[in-house]
Amino acid sequence: MINVVIIGAGIGGLALAQGLRGHGIEVVVYERDAHRDDRLDRYRLAINPAGSRSLRACLPDQQWQMFLDTAGRPGGGFGFLDSDLRELVVVEDPIMYPQVTDPAERSYPVDRHTLRGILLDGLGDAVRYGKTFDRYELAADGRPTAHFADGTSATGDILVGADGINSRLRAQYLPAATLRDTHAIGVGLKLPLDTDTRTWLPTRLGQGMNLIMAAAPYFLFTSAFERQQPAGDDYLLCAFVARDDQLPTHPERLDGTRLKAHIASLTTDWHPALRQLIDRCPPDNVSAFPFRASDRPAPWTPSRVTVLGDALHGMPPTGGNGANTALRDAALLTRQLSQVARGQLPLLDAIGDYEAEMREYGFQAVDVAMETLRQGLTSNPVDMFFSRTWFRFCNLAAPLRRVTFGNSWAKVSAPREWERAVTTPIHTR
Repeated sequence: MINVVIIGAGIGGLALAQGLRGHGIEVVVYERDAHRDDRLDRYRLAINPAGSRSLRACLPDQQWQMFLDTAGRPGGGFGFLDSDLRELVVVEDPIMYPQVTDPAERSYPVDRHTLRGILLDGLGDAVRYGKTFDRYELAADGRPTAHFADGTSATGDILVGADGINSRLRAQYLPAATLRDTHAIGVGLKLPLDTDTRTWLPTRLGQGMNLIMAAAPYFLFTSAFERQQPAGDDYLLCAFVARDDQLPTHPERLDGTRLKAHIASLTTDWHPALRQLIDRCPPDNVSAFPFRASDRPAPWTPSRVTVLGDALHGMPPTGGNGANTALRDAALLTRQLSQVARGQLPLLDAIGDYEAEMREYGFQAVDVAMETLRQGLTSNPVDMFFSRTWFRFCNLAAPLRRVTFGNSWAKVSAPREWERAVTTPIHTR
């Protein structure tokens, strides 16, 4: 029997833990947060078919059903609007993702905090809190031991770094795997979607996802999260994304009030409802973060140490593929290690095949995110004119929308060969 040590209790690390336990593999997750509920960040994630497929492969039936029951209301499409709220084009959901009957092949809006809670359920003491990873060492036989800042350690057959874009494990394991500055900043805002908000918020902004295109090097993204059963905590997630020279130096050090004031100074000629939206967002729910992206590393020799998610293929949130790609990593690594546990694959072959495949689709997602970011920040008047004109044409005819956008979302989440034959979890818990 093999045992696995996972560093980081984010979406990807927890999905991997669930998947491995479902195949009877011993696993312990080490998390630097002191308590389960230290992460109270709540924002909407768009789980695409790749993410859904991966969750179905990793989760026990009960947790999978909880995921379906707590997902937000589907629908609303993706709207492109100008800063006067004139509708350029709205891409319907069936164009974004083909309609299917299998729930594991659909897309879902979810609340990140709720999803993390589902992934934690059932793991119990397999998640150890207050454990900040410091370094690892390899024994003569290659088995890794993780050392933590409190002086404790943990040894396993495999060590997995799922500790995010600033991964300490990756820094030690793959020092040549570098990050680059995208020269873009995201300011996250959140507005309660309550009865009062609905009285003044334009209907289009209160549904689906929308991109507000400005003739400037910044844009506004909005995404509505509404529960299927009303619980009084629906919200509109907003992200104001700008080239870094449009914001003060080190905007991540500014409080919500100052960030909102700066955004207001950049959007004085925007539609009053958009300015009201920004003004009404509670300052406590406003924060800035620089966008960074991972550089594609050269292939490396596989070992008993590996990585998943943002720890290797970190990307800006444009495109919405970060969490989905981490979930795909978890499903693939679960598949590979379950074959090792059954004696069907040598360990290093299984990890090497995982890493080769993960690099392929992971950096495809990074490329999509970077291209989406570049398009959003375009302020060239000629490019803007042609884009808006074409979008208006597309809005007039569904065939044009299908030709233009039909592959934009589905390509990244389309099943890969190994996903067409997912190994069914044993769920021995």
